[in-house]
Formats: sequence, structure tokens, C-alpha cells
Amino acid sequence: MEAKGNFVWFVAGAAIGATIALLYAPQSGRDTRRVIKKKSREAREAISEHGGDLWEKGRELYEKGLRVADDAAEMIERGRRLVEG
Repeated sequence: MEAKGNFVWFVAGAAIGATIALLYAPQSGRDTRRVIKKKSREAREAISEHGGDLWEKGRELYEKGLRVADDAAEMIERGRRLVEG
């Protein structure tokens, strides 16, 4: 999961770096704005794509946590029954 987070930050950094580079590019303002708009759209799509992956991973971890909690409750109940006789 950390690798996906790092990838998202890498993409965001690359987009910011590209935007700054474009601002200093020898193009007209209109062309520069068009390129920035295109790149920001691509970055949003990439982040949206990985956001779904992160959501799915979070759901898997939540379900695993529920199973662990259920197992722990079952063990506690078994221990209680053993103590009570």
C-alpha cells in the first residue's frame, strides 16, 4: 500500500514539476494554458485510478480486521467457558 501512495506522490510531483517547466517554456500563454490543462486532466485521471485501488485495499484491511476481532471474541468466549467449568 505504501508503494501506491509513493506512486501517487510521484505523479503529483511530476505534474507540479511539469507545470513549472511549462510556465518557463518559450510558448504563448494560450498554448501554455492548453498544455497545463491537458496535463492536469491526465494527473487527475491517474490519481482517480489509484484512489480506487487504495479504497479497495482499505476495504480488504477492514474486513481482515473484522475477522481478527471475531476470532479474538471467540477465543475469549472459549476461555470464559473453560474458567467457568
